[in-house]
Amino acid sequence: MTIFFDGIASGMLLFLISVGLSVTLGLMNFVNLAHGAFAMLGGYASVVLLNSYGVPFLATLPVAILLPAIAGMILERTLYRRLYAASELDQVLFSIGLMFMAIAAAHYFFGAQQQPLHLPDFLTGQIHLPGLDVGIYRLFLIIVGLIIAVMLQWSVVNTPFGARLRASVDNQRVARGMGIDVNRVFSLTFALGSALAGLGGALGVEMLGLDPEFPAKYLVYFLIVVSVGGSGNIMGSLYAAIILGVADVAGKYYVPQIGAFIIYAVMVATLIFRPQGLFGRSHK
Repeated sequence: MTIFFDGIASGMLLFLISVGLSVTLGLMNFVNLAHGAFAMLGGYASVVLLNSYGVPFLATLPVAILLPAIAGMILERTLYRRLYAASELDQVLFSIGLMFMAIAAAHYFFGAQQQPLHLPDFLTGQIHLPGLDVGIYRLFLIIVGLIIAVMLQWSVVNTPFGARLRASVDNQRVARGMGIDVNRVFSLTFALGSALAGLGGALGVEMLGLDPEFPAKYLVYFLIVVSVGGSGNIMGSLYAAIILGVADVAGKYYVPQIGAFIIYAVMVATLIFRPQGLFGRSHK
């Protein structure tokens, strides 16, 4: 049960970081491989405020959300917008170039070492239950992840902004004809995806670590969550992240020799039988 719980917490952390990619890739049809750079920015914002200025950990999270959101909106308006109509290859090459630039900038400003993070006392320790040891911080991650998933799914499906976003993605010309400011919708959506990445990056420092190679190190994990869950499916990304998290933790515990391969095996098996992802819509 403890392994299962830790797997859920690990999966929830994957969801928190990768759901922003699900938003930009699935809802906006833009391949943004620099997504991990926004998560890294949120992580460094939290660590610097905590270690250098003594800001309480929870108080650093709004900054870890706001900075990547602003960076995402600026990049969307100045660079990304020029590539919406470009091919997937152009988008991949451009965004992965930005990722390597972000890695180089992090090396320059922060060095190559892992960044320490000291959680507040009320988020450390364990709750001991019969047959189950519950890590308090892992429980915190699960609660935050569930709240984010519900709020995001509700906003996409049930709010006027969600309707404008779906209309803008389906047919920009018709959406503009109906008076929708498509450019503004896309800017806000990209800012939202970047903000979610920043939050996940800040929350993930304790479990994943933080160094300049973070965007490249975990990029494959983000892509796996989106591809297994189904592109653009918020709840699908949540379920996929939990499945992958449990499989990853259990595999590393029970079969450590091949444990790191389990998550890739799950992805391959899923895409063989469900190329659109577990919860994606078939295009047939």
